[in-house]
Amino acid sequence: MGALDYLSNFCTVTSTRSKRRPMQTVEIKVKMDCDGCERRVKNAVNTMRGVKSVEVNRKQSRVKVSGNVDPNKVLKRIKRTGKAAEFWPYIPQHLVYYPYADKVYDKRAPAGYVRNVVQAFPSSASAVQEERIISMFSDDNVNACSIM
Repeated sequence: MGALDYLSNFCTVTSTRSKRRPMQTVEIKVKMDCDGCERRVKNAVNTMRGVKSVEVNRKQSRVKVSGNVDPNKVLKRIKRTGKAAEFWPYIPQHLVYYPYADKVYDKRAPAGYVRNVVQAFPSSASAVQEERIISMFSDDNVNACSIM
């Protein structure tokens, strides 16, 4: 068995086929005004190779494409229809530590979404101080009533 495995390493044929792209979901913000715009964008993306599904939400100006596709090619194809398009810049509000910080809150964002920007998280020293204050007034603390 060992000799056959050793010899088979010399006889393998390497193929020049490119690897398949992984299944992914691409979200793009597209300015759409009417049913015609929506249909044009959907048809443009549906004709791409590797696309499994296309969801268009005109109210949120959002296009969600699932399949074995390159995100940059999807964006380029949508821009070719004449529509202003960019990658989806928003994330759900509950995932952000400070949703109303500068450059995070956006009036044009759909309800429940804020801009996806890098934020500073509170330092661990302030978290320790905050925990100390919270535990000072807890029911488990025997000295809590003497403080009050």
